[in-house]
Amino acid sequence: QVQLVESGGGLVQPGGSLRLSCAASGTISSINTMAWYRQAPGKERGLVAQITSGASTNYADSVKGRFTISRDYAKNMVYLQMNSLKPEDTALYYCNAQIFWLGIYSDFWGRGTQVTVSS
Repeated sequence: QVQLVESGGGLVQPGGSLRLSCAASGTISSINTMAWYRQAPGKERGLVAQITSGASTNYADSVKGRFTISRDYAKNMVYLQMNSLKPEDTALYYCNAQIFWLGIYSDFWGRGTQVTVSS
């Protein structure tokens, strides 16, 4: 069994910061890419940032220069540092990981953590 659990969401004022964390647990032999996605009400889920096993990163244009993804390979954790938050960053943020399990790499998802940016 593999599980992803996010934490760190909350209510923050515009211009503020939050740090999201995601822990992968279970029978894990290898993790390829880890990523953060988000989904706002009435919108599709979209990629926010991703980081590969080789530490290459990719960001959505809307968060470049404001968000930073990082990873603790030993602890199977991924983080998202979010600075200069805007109301349009309000969404449910999901952790995603490509995990080697039962002989193949499969996509696993957390349940999400809510981020609300409002004054």
